Order: sequence, then C-alpha cells, then structure tokens
Amino acid sequence: MATAATSLGLVGSASAQDDYEVIEASGQSITVADGESWENKLIDMTTGQDVSITTTGSDWTIRNVGFHGRNESGAGTATFAISDAGGESTIENVYLGDGSDDRNGSSTGHGQTAFWVNPDHAGHIDMQNVNIQGFADNAVYGSAPGNGGGGTIHIDSCFAANCYVSHFRLATEGSKVTNSSILVDDEGYAGRGIWAWAPGTIEVENCQIEMNGNHTAIDAGANGQGTQVVVADTDYDEQAGIAEHAGSNVQLEGDTGTDPEAIIPDGTPTSAEAAAAGDD
Repeated sequence: MATAATSLGLVGSASAQDDYEVIEASGQSITVADGESWENKLIDMTTGQDVSITTTGSDWTIRNVGFHGRNESGAGTATFAISDAGGESTIENVYLGDGSDDRNGSSTGHGQTAFWVNPDHAGHIDMQNVNIQGFADNAVYGSAPGNGGGGTIHIDSCFAANCYVSHFRLATEGSKVTNSSILVDDEGYAGRGIWAWAPGTIEVENCQIEMNGNHTAIDAGANGQGTQVVVADTDYDEQAGIAEHAGSNVQLEGDTGTDPEAIIPDGTPTSAEAAAAGDD
C-alpha cells in the first residue's frame, strides 16, 4: 500500500468475520441489479482468479466491499463495470488497495481496471470513501459517457495511488472530484492524476494531487477534442503540471497551490477487512 499519511479517525481493525460474507474469486461474474444493495462482502483474491461485478438498471448500492490480495488473474478486465440508467446510484466504503499485476487477457489495454463506467451511463453515481491502489489500468475510467449517455459521476473523499493511465478520468458536465487525494510515488504504476475528456466541464475541488514529478497532475483533452476543467482549493504537483490539449482550458480558482500532501480521507478504508465490516 502506498505510503500516504492516514487522516485521524480511521480504524485499522475489522470486526468479526461473520459481519460479512467471504467470496472466493473464481472467475465469476456478479450482477447488482436495479434497486439492489450489495454490501458487506470480502472478496478473496488470493485464489489467483478474477471476479467481475456489473451493475444494471438504476438506484443500486454497493457498500462495504473489500478485496483481499492482489488481482493476479491476468484477465485485464474491469473489476467493476458500472452504469445507472437514469436514477441515482451509490458506491461507498470500498477497498481495492492491493492492486493488480500488469497482464492482460486480450491484445488491447494495459491490465486490470478498478472501475469502468459504461458509455450508456445516463444517471448519476456517487462514489465516496473508495481506496484504489496499484491497478495496471485506470483507477476510475469514467470518460466513456461523454460520447454516450451523458451520465455524471461524483468522486468524493476517495484515495487513488500508483495506477497506470489515469487515476480519475471523467468527461461529462456535472462530473466532479472533491475532497480526494491522488498519490504517485515509487510504489507502482505512474499514470495521470486527473484526466478530463470532452465535453466537460469537470470540477475539481479541495483535492491533493501529489505526483512527485511523475506524468501529469491534471491532463485536459484527448483524441483531438478539448474540454474545460475548473480547479478550486486544490494543491497539485507543479513539476508534473497541467496539460491543455486541443483548446482545453484548466481554470484555477480559490486557494489553489502547488504544495500537495496526499492523505487517505477520513472514513476511507485502509484494509479489505475493515471495508467489508463497515468499520470507519
């Protein structure tokens, strides 16, 4: 796990095992359906196999889920494939901090993605207190709805570290990252901090983007299409810097500076067991 400071109030120990269900990864696919709550699960990744969770419909909830062990399946899939058809769905208190290897089961891609947002996503998804570290592809790949359903994502009080390609990747008007931290050090992969795609505008507020000179802190625009990013009260790594492509604009507001200190936000789980038990 990355060596970020842990904010006060976090609890490292988990409750008794009977507070959650243990699921051994065996290459299975799990569906979280319309209106369903899927919670208090400990996924055992030490089997060396993959597991994929897909959401359907609207108004579903994923809560108190921890993945124990590194994903070494080599499948190169997305652990979560998420979308909301037009309502509001929630992901909270999830631990994916043990990462993945860099193998991929197909000729495309870089490896495992933690969260992939379906292009058809048309509703809203709140992600809160999610810890993602060491994934060989994007931590949150949320840009596809920009050319599809136009749904929004709010990433709040989350932590992402040492993932490849990017950590938080968004595209649609109303999507935002708040009260969150990104860390890239020498512990794993080195992707962009925040990658904003068209059409935007993407909002970033009260975040810490500590890149230690790696890649790009805030990267705006892709594939010849520009976008807009508004950054407020956020510290980012000046050496990694800001990139504006294809006419993109990154607007800095409020108390924004260049002295980041990535911390794991209060209430965000630091172990799989703590997440599954719902400890905070």
